[in-house]
This record gives sequence, C-alpha cells and structure tokens, in this order.
Amino acid sequence: MGCLSESTDRFLDTPLPPAVASVPMNAPVAAPSGFVRADGRRVDELRPIRFQNDIAPHATGSTLIEWGQTRVICGVTVEESVPRWMKEQSVTGGWITAEYSMLPYSTQQRKQRDITKGKIDGRSQEIQRLIGRSLRAALDLELLGQRTIWIDCDVLQADGGTRTAAITGAFVALALAVNRLQKQGKLAVNPIVKPVAAVSAGLVQGTALLDLCYTEDVGAAVDMNLVMNADGEYIELQGNGEEATFTEAQLAALLALGKGGVQRLLALQQAALA
Repeated sequence: MGCLSESTDRFLDTPLPPAVASVPMNAPVAAPSGFVRADGRRVDELRPIRFQNDIAPHATGSTLIEWGQTRVICGVTVEESVPRWMKEQSVTGGWITAEYSMLPYSTQQRKQRDITKGKIDGRSQEIQRLIGRSLRAALDLELLGQRTIWIDCDVLQADGGTRTAAITGAFVALALAVNRLQKQGKLAVNPIVKPVAAVSAGLVQGTALLDLCYTEDVGAAVDMNLVMNADGEYIELQGNGEEATFTEAQLAALLALGKGGVQRLLALQQAALA
C-alpha cells in the first residue's frame, strides 16, 4: 500500500501568521536520478497534515492530527493534584505524563488491546514515555502549579510515524488546554516555554528521506525520530540501523532533513492555534 501524497498547504484554511511566515525554509532537495518515493513526494517533503481541534468535548484540550494516512487523537485532561512521589520528595511545581495506545482497528491486522494481555507492551510504554519527556520540555513546570496534566494519544489509523504524530498533535492539544486554563483563571502566566514537534527520517535504498510512511519505514536501512523545539534545540534523537550501518555524512543529511521538517511542523502548529 502506497502512502498518500498531497501538499501540506492544502489544509491551511487561513493565512499563516507573521511569525510563521518568517520561518526560514530549506531549498527543495532533489532525489537521486531514478529514485522515486512510494507516493511521489520530494525527499524533503512532509505528508499532508491537518489538525481538527476540540475533537473531544470533555477534554481540557484536544485535537485530531491527520498526517498522511496516520490519524491520532490527542487529548489533555487536568488533575488539581500531583503524583505522590512529588509530595514525598518535596518536588515543587506540576507534572506532565502521557499514555499512548493503538486501537485494535488502527492496523491492517487487528491489534490486541493491552488490557487483554494484562500489561502494556514494551513499544507503547517506550512511546508514552517519549511523549511525556517531549511535552515536559515545552513547559515551565513551576508555572504549572500543583497540578498534573495527562496527555492521551490514541492511534485511530497507522501508516508510519505514529509517535511523531502523537508528539506534534499533543503539543497542539496542550496549548489549547493551557489557553482554557488561563481563561478560567487557573493559570496567571502561560507556562509554555517553547513549542515542540517531532518528525521521522530514514535511509531507503541509500537515500535520506523525510517523514517515512509505512511502506518506506519497513524498507528503511536506517530509521530516525527527531524531537525538537522552536529554537532548533534537540529534545531527543532516536536512530538506529536495521541490520545496517550509516556514515557521519548520512547522519548529517538525516538531521538536516529532520530540522527542516520540524520547522514546517511548528508553522503548521501555529496556524492550527491561530
């Protein structure tokens, strides 16, 4: 199954705010002669991305992020208390934690629910910890006060990049939740320090590609996920060779593609929140 190919700009219903329009973009990168992606995208092109905000009316903030054929609902709820370990260790401020799951019908073959196995699988646990770390880097937890923010990311449809979609969508849901808390008078100061987004990159047939869909991901010799903030600082890098190695030059190419992709994602987040 190929992955959907369209321009990301198609989903922007309003003009970009000035802060977004000024984001520097890298020049298009041409693919090597004879190389064609599964969906015809440029090597540095994102799949189409759309945010549908307030998808969950009982959440403090929520969005459905559609990223190509990957779809993830990101919802934020707030508890006016902190985990017991924070109280026991006299840790001040608030906390952010995340849960991630793939719904049974999100993949071509039914995925068994974790609850039927009696424990969360290792992959889901790794991803939800990554989401929590990424979003904690976006906030000043002291300004959050003595409260816990829960971020729930549920994958409706998976076509590669579910963890990067979850992080990118979770920030939008978090920003919506913070805005609501401010309007309710529960937050005097916006605790968001820097927006955060994430994207994948990889080597397929020796070519560095941005934003792998499933068919590219399974065929990638090297797979990488990058989480970055609006200042271009790295929060987390996950990269490994799938029975393969990669050179320093290839690593540099993947990082450059990832940085350009995150810049675009940050612009799309701003447009979704404008």
